[in-house]
Amino acid sequence: MLLEILLGIIFLWDGYFFVNYLISLLTPYKTRMWAPSVTILIPAYNESGTILHSIKSALSQDYPKLEVIVVDDGSEDDTFEKANSIKDSRLKVFRKKHEGKAKALNFGLQRTSGEIITTIDADTLLAPNAIRELVKRIYSKEIVGAGGQIRVLGSSFLERAQDVEHFRIAMFRRAKELEDLSVAPGPLSAFRKTILREIGGFVESKVEDYATTKAIKKLGKVVYAPKAKAYVKMPSKLSELWVQRKRWFLGDLEHLGGGFEKELLFLILGDFIAFLDIIIPIALTLTGKFGLLLLFIGYEILTALIPTLVEGGSLLNAMFFPIFLWFWAVFYLVLHLYGYLLKIHHNL
Repeated sequence: MLLEILLGIIFLWDGYFFVNYLISLLTPYKTRMWAPSVTILIPAYNESGTILHSIKSALSQDYPKLEVIVVDDGSEDDTFEKANSIKDSRLKVFRKKHEGKAKALNFGLQRTSGEIITTIDADTLLAPNAIRELVKRIYSKEIVGAGGQIRVLGSSFLERAQDVEHFRIAMFRRAKELEDLSVAPGPLSAFRKTILREIGGFVESKVEDYATTKAIKKLGKVVYAPKAKAYVKMPSKLSELWVQRKRWFLGDLEHLGGGFEKELLFLILGDFIAFLDIIIPIALTLTGKFGLLLLFIGYEILTALIPTLVEGGSLLNAMFFPIFLWFWAVFYLVLHLYGYLLKIHHNL
């Protein structure tokens, strides 16, 4: 009976977001057809292998008033030379000493001419209409920023797992954050320049995207633009993934707030669900309750399959979603326990 109750908790948790996602598909979100001048800021540090593709995708945008600024943050490779090799009147390339991403963004911000400032990473590949879709979502004066949908390139297990993770995040954002985005992601976000200047520029933090989003939300709304898509490279080794996500999580713990979705209680509740995602399949297998196990697997595939068909993802990833779900449950539960213990230790 206990297993059935715990399985029901998982169904209620996942079903809550799944149903809200389906409802969001039936409700047209607000947009505005306008074309303010846009500057795309690309901070880069040792990105020689990707910077050319990133710049070319930015310059290839289906948008009329565009400026692209690359800020080489003291790279030790030939990132600056490669960026500077592209000859286009809309492109400006600068070089500064290495001081971190936020300072590079603020260095570039001082040299922008656009009314809307879009940030992307030096390994971001933009869909051709990404900027147009972002701008459309800044539909009124109260909207001060917008964030796009991030997808992951690559075909290895770890890269597919990360694409599934970002796909799940996209589903959550459409379900619960369409008009109140908790974080405008670094690989693709847009802000009114006047608002950025009002808060003193991009916030210097380990998680500058979340910290900046939190700061500008005191002055207006930040929304989600599901049709604005960016494709990025992510860690291909588990050790690299751990380092990246540890930085993200510890940075988030320093900036808790911004609504229920970012509060500690919500994080702990999510960790409890992750714990259930780990033990329920194992317990159902060991107790021979294969009917319930198939129900669990089928339910999780369904919650991944429909968004995949709507948003345009990999059907193979959707069919193997329960495996990816189990991997992320283990990974994040370990990471979060590590983060909580580290924070407790620092506070003693």
